[in-house]
Amino acid sequence: MHVVQLHDLGIQSYAEVLTLQELYFNQLLDNKHNGVSNNDLHKLIICEHFPVITLGKSANKENVLLSKELLAQQNIDLFEVNRGGDVTLHAPNQLVGYPILDLEYFSTDLKWYMRQLEEIMIRTIAHFGIEGYRIDGATGVWVNSIVDYQPKKIAAFGVKTSRWITMHGFSLNVSNDLGMYRFIHPCGFVDKGVTSIQQELDSDVDIIAVKQHLLFHFIEIFNIKFS
Repeated sequence: MHVVQLHDLGIQSYAEVLTLQELYFNQLLDNKHNGVSNNDLHKLIICEHFPVITLGKSANKENVLLSKELLAQQNIDLFEVNRGGDVTLHAPNQLVGYPILDLEYFSTDLKWYMRQLEEIMIRTIAHFGIEGYRIDGATGVWVNSIVDYQPKKIAAFGVKTSRWITMHGFSLNVSNDLGMYRFIHPCGFVDKGVTSIQQELDSDVDIIAVKQHLLFHFIEIFNIKFS
């Protein structure tokens, strides 16, 4: 069983957390380069963000529907980052997680890693009576929404790896303002919407309880303990 250092940061700006991610990521890379063990030096950052739109390295910029200047008028930051995936949005009351793991201690199979992250989200929302599932060719966790019984994304993923060190990660919509997604085509999709735990329950939800379930399933899925 490996140890993962948990950093629960509350609500933070995207820029601050990106800087922290890069610091931890580079530390693990340097250790590997110098032959130093990364066992028990893995990290998980969990937080919420002030409103921000991020574009992955292969993103279509046309999936952001407002200019940077107009987004700034809405108090939404815009970042181009080196993760996989297209465009996504983070906002308060959405749980965001950044695992910084050396996958050589787990599995050097990136598809396996992505499926594990998805499984954590599926098990987390199941505690609230929501059935999540995968769609081939559309990374994420989806639900058949009570709004219109159509597939809607409730959790999104985008990662980067170098020498099997991971960064970036996942987001789970809890009770964030879904109206903000009108500024983007989420993950590049124009025919599928987004949802949240609160929308699917049609009632308030405690984000702390959601976080506790998510962390429990992170421990369970990756067979780790937090320090």
